[in-house]
Amino acid sequence: MAEPVVRVVGLFPNAAVVNVDGQRTLLKVGQEGPMGLQLISADSRSAVLSINGRQQRMELSRDYNQGGYSTPEKQRLIIARGRGGHYWVNGSVNGSSMPFLLDTGASAVALNAVQARRLGIDFMASGKPMQVTTASGVERGWQVTLRSVKVGAIEVLGVEAIVLEGNFPADALLGMSFLNRIGWRQEQDALVLEAKY
Repeated sequence: MAEPVVRVVGLFPNAAVVNVDGQRTLLKVGQEGPMGLQLISADSRSAVLSINGRQQRMELSRDYNQGGYSTPEKQRLIIARGRGGHYWVNGSVNGSSMPFLLDTGASAVALNAVQARRLGIDFMASGKPMQVTTASGVERGWQVTLRSVKVGAIEVLGVEAIVLEGNFPADALLGMSFLNRIGWRQEQDALVLEAKY
């Protein structure tokens, strides 16, 4: 039986996203995947797979075939669907950590005034005042440019953002002003982000 080319492209507790001969699939521990591939165990560092009856420990985003290992060319981040069916990711703004809710319906990265102040963004002085229509009505906002927004190893410089008065949104939104500048797609129960070079 020919040895499949297997790559682990996403790791979660007791689950992994694997690429088998170019086909991606989400495997849970004990579940059998394409070509008899089986996931034995997985955590945030590595996965143990049974390939043609042989167990193989694999780290994230490394190709495995008879020729050995090769590293991927692009920075990639895979985010599993979380609570409420949403995608959550820890990132940073201007070098300070910030948890984000990925929102493909938001035109820009959106922060509330409390989050912006914590990040040291003087939005009232440097931002352009604007009216923003949100789910809860019309809010006062300021358009600002963030020096850097980073999730995983993917960093985008000079990202347009909107700071909203008050405590809305409760979670910082990672909107299209960031997502449009990288590659992203949905695969099964995961969102794949990929740096563009």
